[in-house]
Amino acid sequence: MKISYNWLQQFLKIDLEAEKVGEILTDLGLEVEGIEKVESVKGGLKGIIVGEVLTCEKHPNADRLKVTTVDLGNGEPLQIVCGAPNVAAGQKVPVATVGTTLYDKEGNAFKIKKGNIRGEASHGMICAEDELGLGDSHDGILVLDKKTKAGTPASEIFEVSTDYVFEIGLTPNRSDAMSHYGVARDLRAGLFQQNIQTELITPSVSSFDVDVRSLKIQIEVEDKNQVPRYAGVTISGVTVEESPKWIQEKLIAIGVNPINNIVDITNYVLHELGQPLHAFDAAKIKGNKIIVKNLPADTEFVTLDGESRKLHEDDIMICDGESTPLCIAGVYGGLDSGVTEKTTAIFLESAYFDPVSIRKTAKRFGLNTDASFRFERGIDPNITDYALKRAAILIEEIAGGHISSDLEDIYPNKIEDHQVRFTFDKADKLIGDKLTPDTIIDILSSLDIKINNKTESGLGLTIPAYRVDVTRETDIIEEILRVYGYNNVKTSAKLNTSISYASKPDINKLQNLISNQLVSQGFYEMMANSLTSPNYAELSEQIDSKHNVQMLNPLSTDLSVMRQTLLFSGLEAVAYNINRKNSDVKLFEFGNTYQKFDGKYDEQKHFSLLISGNRYDNNWLVNTKKSDFFFGKGIIHSILERVGINSFQSTPTENDFFAEGISLCVGKQTIVDFGVVKPKITKDFGIKQEVLYADFNWDAMLQFIKNKSIKVSDLAKFPVVKRDFSLLLDKSVTFDEIYKLAFKIDRKILKSVDLFDVYEGDKLPENKKSYAVSFMLQDKNQTLTDKQIDGVMKKLQQAFETKLKAELRA
Repeated sequence: MKISYNWLQQFLKIDLEAEKVGEILTDLGLEVEGIEKVESVKGGLKGIIVGEVLTCEKHPNADRLKVTTVDLGNGEPLQIVCGAPNVAAGQKVPVATVGTTLYDKEGNAFKIKKGNIRGEASHGMICAEDELGLGDSHDGILVLDKKTKAGTPASEIFEVSTDYVFEIGLTPNRSDAMSHYGVARDLRAGLFQQNIQTELITPSVSSFDVDVRSLKIQIEVEDKNQVPRYAGVTISGVTVEESPKWIQEKLIAIGVNPINNIVDITNYVLHELGQPLHAFDAAKIKGNKIIVKNLPADTEFVTLDGESRKLHEDDIMICDGESTPLCIAGVYGGLDSGVTEKTTAIFLESAYFDPVSIRKTAKRFGLNTDASFRFERGIDPNITDYALKRAAILIEEIAGGHISSDLEDIYPNKIEDHQVRFTFDKADKLIGDKLTPDTIIDILSSLDIKINNKTESGLGLTIPAYRVDVTRETDIIEEILRVYGYNNVKTSAKLNTSISYASKPDINKLQNLISNQLVSQGFYEMMANSLTSPNYAELSEQIDSKHNVQMLNPLSTDLSVMRQTLLFSGLEAVAYNINRKNSDVKLFEFGNTYQKFDGKYDEQKHFSLLISGNRYDNNWLVNTKKSDFFFGKGIIHSILERVGINSFQSTPTENDFFAEGISLCVGKQTIVDFGVVKPKITKDFGIKQEVLYADFNWDAMLQFIKNKSIKVSDLAKFPVVKRDFSLLLDKSVTFDEIYKLAFKIDRKILKSVDLFDVYEGDKLPENKKSYAVSFMLQDKNQTLTDKQIDGVMKKLQQAFETKLKAELRA
């Protein structure tokens, strides 16, 4: 939410630095995420000086250029080459001096430099209106009043205003601060705590008066629960045109585009007071009647954006006397009922709608407007008529016309302020510091919370209806604390703590262990949204949409279900990186998956890897290689070994995410599914390169690690002996077969078996390959003899030749 400092100063007479105000607002809970300096003219016309054209001669080498001398009031005329057709001696003109920064229509900056144009020196630039950002005209240079004194800064003539805009990260509970008035109200309380006394100035509406009762539009509200309050008034004889400069500057500063004076005034009051308004062309209201009602389901309605929408039977609609829909209440106006240049009379609406109804309607249509943003969070129900009068007065002043009906206000059941009992002891316990009753009363009073009665134990309070987030005693304490200042709460020099039992394995420690290992290997950790699109279920038969956990009130259709796998959100991240020229991707994520079976919800923790592109960046020492299946498999093995899972079996995966893949299992439990993601799936994300994906069942890993016992043994005192075999084998024989067979032959002194070279070439017989295998032998009780070593190696050779049809190569 954007808040203008100049606008705030209309409510509070303060002259603090913007940064100081930002600090106070942040301490109050209205976190200022940034402060932007905004000028009515970009650059503030700095470096633009009024000059007098002394001479103007035709350029000797160009027909359309002229060479001028310009006095800038310092007695040292400058020569400037100008191409404008209307430049002439005796004129007063704006001159951009050397070093001045100007901005084009797109906002791109360019600096004025000394130049040489067709052989003539030029020391500046005589500017047109659009070059200064003062308008769109580029027919010629801007000629100023002859009475203007040379040397005068242009910013003084054109009254360039400067503002500071606060970007406030407003939390959903603070609906009371969704306007400049609401922020000023909070700021006053914060200033009071810093001993800065200032009154809150509100715009007067005392001049509101009915001129001639010539246009009455009757109001009828059918459902008082959906529409607790609805008010309206007519204004006739208006002229729809461009808004005055001061309104446009205020709106532009906070990012609102001006449209016309009527619409701009409703937007102005919305951002000023927090009350959404809507103006209807009175000529388009049939029967001179407004009916607020629900229409049948699937009724067609064309909104301002030209899109035809089908209504829901619960949508609140503003209709005319013939039940023709004019507007989706509190959300979006209709195409045919809005104010245009031909409008001469308007019906101005101000209302309080049920927040839940507005939110449901806005989400159904996927609309998020300034009005719905406020209505669905809950606005002040008792400011409806005040805001209406404020807007009507502004329209009279700016758009002409006159108020042509009484203000009709349908408010059958007033929304009352609510009562809360507050105790001093409870406040002391929650705050952790003892505040005096006088301090508490002062803070509450500064927040417009009325003190009904006071006792030794506490206070009886009345909370304004606009504070929808303050309903309990704890809410009151929170209000006191945020205004008092969290930083002002004293902390004790004594620190008490307790030691809690930590289950084994330590999950956080284990997660950090794996994360650190992966980061050292060039991976980046990612965190994806647990909400995802239901359409992803169509990419895999393994993901069944009937097991989706549906959101009751989704933010959008693309975020309407909980994810059943980490793959698709991971592929979104991969595609995002590739689209931004980062095609070498190595990501990992710890996250949960969610499913529903027979009405019961199942949540599981998973850990995933995504690898695509090159293994490493190219450098002058090493040419990189593509990340392939075996690279990913090596990463997975290193992770499992790091956490102590050394015994696992590899089987073909049944997971249909993969074009080719394996599952690593411990017993019957799958620990990891890994493979190359099907091109059909990656194509759906716009990914053209190969993507490797690993899905670790984190809960299964933890269970295995938890049950795994640790054995400790002394370091061997006797040397290790290494022997190698070069084996000629059938291509169908795997290293896993060699590994298992070797340990069947000997487990006493054979400690490890490793494959260190594979050769498949023309010099080998057909369908044959060569494996170079190393064997490490060691006896923990004695030094091995040649006889013992040769005996084991002979047994191994015989087993390989008999069982695997291997031949020992020389």
